[in-house]
Amino acid sequence: MKKLWIILGAVFILSFAILGWVGTEIFRQAPPIPKEVVTTDGTVVIAAEQVMDGQNVWQAMGGMQVGSIWGHGSYVAPDWTADYLHRECIFILNTWSNGEFGRNYDSASSEQQAVLRQRLQDLLRKNTYDAATGNIVVDPLRAKAFEDNLKHYSDVFANGNKDYAIQKNAQSDPAKLRSLTSFFFWTAWASAANRPNNTISYTSNFPSEPRVANVPTSSAIVWTGVSVIMLIAGLGAMVWFYAGWRKEAEDRDTPDTDPLIGETLTASQKAT
Repeated sequence: MKKLWIILGAVFILSFAILGWVGTEIFRQAPPIPKEVVTTDGTVVIAAEQVMDGQNVWQAMGGMQVGSIWGHGSYVAPDWTADYLHRECIFILNTWSNGEFGRNYDSASSEQQAVLRQRLQDLLRKNTYDAATGNIVVDPLRAKAFEDNLKHYSDVFANGNKDYAIQKNAQSDPAKLRSLTSFFFWTAWASAANRPNNTISYTSNFPSEPRVANVPTSSAIVWTGVSVIMLIAGLGAMVWFYAGWRKEAEDRDTPDTDPLIGETLTASQKAT
């Protein structure tokens, strides 16, 4: 038993050491929360504290119960990160396509779509966070996409939408709706913008958006497989160890019939 306690203690120490290290890395490498989001011409799109206020609005409505963030999963509604990013992509692509080719993106030729899709990736995957000011600087077209999404989400949460599993008047305050959309924008930005001096975004986003190529990285796929294999191997090792232990079961004087059958219930048992 002493050896088993030592093994248990070692597992605890190693496990919590790894958890502590991972937690530190997550905090250190977390996507920055901007002071403001402004366009290249200086127009304020998202004011100070609106991102965090929007997170509070989302949490107050039920958080993961009314749609997830960054693909963490939810019982109902969509992943708001993926939904915002997808709608932003479609808005930008259609704006470009209509301006240059006179038709929506889906109606453009494959060559035209490829050109616009690459331009979209260059726009959304570029990290425009300015550490000196604490601001995220975006193209004016992204500001227009934000206003379009704000109009859409205001309708969803104020009037209800069965496709989103959102009931009427889930949120109807215009100020809170703008903050909520600001939070959705920031999560979408972090799932697409590359980390500084890197080619991967701050976080994976599921379902991924192929239009900006924010697909799962090879390391994410490999370590997911490794973790599953290690889990199965650990369970197998535990079963193998227990089977090899060959500890005989203790003999017990087990009655042939249930001794409780026929017993008279006490007053407290009846009340229960």
